[in-house]
Amino acid sequence: MTLVPPYIESLIPYKPGKSAEQIREQYGLSKIIKLASNENPIGSSPKGIAAARDSYHDIQLYPDGGLMLRNKLAKLYEVKLDNVVVGNGSESILANIVRTFMDDDEEVLTVAGTFIGIYVAAWSRGVKLVTLPLKDFAFDLEAIADAINPKTKIIYLSNPNNPTGTYFNKKQFEKFMTRVPSRTLVILDEAYCEYAEDFDDYPDSMTYRLDNVITLRTFSKAYGLAAVRIGYGFAHEDLCRNVLKVKLPFEPSSIAQAAGAGALDDTEFLKLTQDTNRIGRLEMPKLYDELGLKYIPTAANFFMLPFDTEDEALKFSEELEKRGVIVRPLRGFMLPHCVRITIGTKEQNEMLTGALKEICLKSA
Repeated sequence: MTLVPPYIESLIPYKPGKSAEQIREQYGLSKIIKLASNENPIGSSPKGIAAARDSYHDIQLYPDGGLMLRNKLAKLYEVKLDNVVVGNGSESILANIVRTFMDDDEEVLTVAGTFIGIYVAAWSRGVKLVTLPLKDFAFDLEAIADAINPKTKIIYLSNPNNPTGTYFNKKQFEKFMTRVPSRTLVILDEAYCEYAEDFDDYPDSMTYRLDNVITLRTFSKAYGLAAVRIGYGFAHEDLCRNVLKVKLPFEPSSIAQAAGAGALDDTEFLKLTQDTNRIGRLEMPKLYDELGLKYIPTAANFFMLPFDTEDEALKFSEELEKRGVIVRPLRGFMLPHCVRITIGTKEQNEMLTGALKEICLKSA
């Protein structure tokens, strides 16, 4: 007797990027930088850390299900409490959305070359996942609109897209939404929205408030709270009400929501994060051009480098690891010939620069 459904049996467990300790043991290196997971290179929000620490005195009590953080987010974004959900990272909310709204004969529509979480959420639910190709490493919204059919229940869009760093603009998004029927939900994952604020044509979903759009955001990136797992979302109250029915009763933890609430007040840290990223986003392309490395222009906190083959991408990643720089090959993102590199601090970018020059001069 088979206890595991075939759609679960066929799943491959998520493999996180290599840790500094793994590389240290493998190559015997003393100095290592991790530029693989788009973590905040300058650390975590001090106000977030302080708020989390202050929450320890009530650690014997069950959490309130995120009510405190939901209230704070509602006031900040001028929406009702019923329009806000929070969870163990935006990925948890994403999984709950799929669990809440998908019937077995309905479909999820997205692209091959976006955040792994949507693939896992659909496959683990046993529903059909339709993936279209990227166009110039970006979401082809016209092709996605053309592919909508009566079974399309959820469309997943990541803007800026992880792992390519590309984004679609206001005009493209507005045109796309005129073609999406009201029965189809659009998940708009804005995990990197804080980094896209430099782009005037970036379509901040909170300026639209569309009834069939669910906005997802996270504290993991710009606020540096990846370890505590805290994310949030905005949607029509009917959608939020049903998502809240399926989430874990005490999700998120009291410590996580306290950290998130504290981080929201940390405008100084957020600005430092954005300024640091902006410098790297403008400077690193000069190096890539100098060394003849292809890269995709980004609106996020990373660059994606495409190679001709997967072997070339893996070899490039391995050579960087030998020099103490951890980056992310992208097979799991359905882009096996590509590598993603987080934008670091000035010191980290200098170390990356030295490693890249050694590798490219060696192969020249």
